[in-house]
Amino acid sequence: MMHRKRFRIATTLVAITIAVGIVLLLSYFGKKSKGPLENLVTGAGDAVQKVEQNIIISSRKDKRSDKLAWFSGYRNDSAILRYPPRILLGAFDNKNTESFESTINLEDTLRTTFPLIHIYTAWGSKEEQQFPQLQVKAILEMGSLPVITWEPWLTDFDAEKFPGLRVSEKRDVGGLRDVAKGKYDAYIHSWAKAAAEINQPIYLRVGHEMNDPYRYPWGPQNNSAKDYIAAWRHIHIVFQQEHANKIIWVWSPHPAYGFFDAFYPGDAFVDMIGIGVLNYGTVANWSKWWSFGEIFGKHYSELAVFKKPMMISEFGCLNVGGKRSEWFEEALHQLPQKYPLVKSILFFHFSDDKTTTQQEINWYFINDTSTVKSITIEIKQWDTKL
Repeated sequence: MMHRKRFRIATTLVAITIAVGIVLLLSYFGKKSKGPLENLVTGAGDAVQKVEQNIIISSRKDKRSDKLAWFSGYRNDSAILRYPPRILLGAFDNKNTESFESTINLEDTLRTTFPLIHIYTAWGSKEEQQFPQLQVKAILEMGSLPVITWEPWLTDFDAEKFPGLRVSEKRDVGGLRDVAKGKYDAYIHSWAKAAAEINQPIYLRVGHEMNDPYRYPWGPQNNSAKDYIAAWRHIHIVFQQEHANKIIWVWSPHPAYGFFDAFYPGDAFVDMIGIGVLNYGTVANWSKWWSFGEIFGKHYSELAVFKKPMMISEFGCLNVGGKRSEWFEEALHQLPQKYPLVKSILFFHFSDDKTTTQQEINWYFINDTSTVKSITIEIKQWDTKL
């Protein structure tokens, strides 16, 4: 263990030295050399992250790939992945910045191995808003498949690179209508082409919670349901044009705001229904301790009419206002029998969530032994090999 730790430290120091040297070169040569040197920086960063990822994986006593051997028959079959015969577990972890070590630690704690790993990315012109190729490749190399929540924030696009766009402060109102009209096609085509080149199945969750009028700018406060459907279908068609045919399309409305029929893009454009199930407890004056049945169960029959498999795309509970371990136990107990259309569950493991309230919210449960025990016991009861 000490030898491996020293090796990782040494590798990290070398990487830092290389990165500092390249940055100094960039500063010295200036903008004239920006193109090739910038590519060199990106390539060095990619290589360093890949080395770090390989070290984490190789240092494990039990090989992750061996634990996911049962998943090998699923990974390249989009038809099976759209309606898997067993529940596929996964997680999002906000600490996965340099590697997926945080997710690996979580699955080790739960004594399982996630076939799915969830990441988020926003629309825009910045480098980090392009197709997340490095993360996707890392996930695939680990033997898992990526779930990408792709958020259509429209204000980050550079007007010089995307002529014809309205000024940024006016883009949200009617923004999805502009998407449907093709004003963001250069970006969508580029993203879809990169996804196609991966040539592996990717679960893609586009513009989630579109029926929530309070949370996101692509919601009904700025866009009609018809505009949302038109934008979704347009994006879907662009992906087909780029031959990104292994995408699994996850339509993800907010369960509490209804109007599912109005926002549904159509059977030909949707593969799965993704539902966020987050119990905020008593953390804010607008929230209370809701059970899993109250958040998801009472809406299950409404969503089942679409006859699509379901993904619980954000699954979490705060430890404020009730017993979190009991919440998870109740939620997971005989879940495959109670809700047979649920085919995937993604834990929402976010240590400093500031997206809903002004205070920092911690969804982490990895160190909550009673909660970990409840989850581990319940998922072992399922008729799966997860």
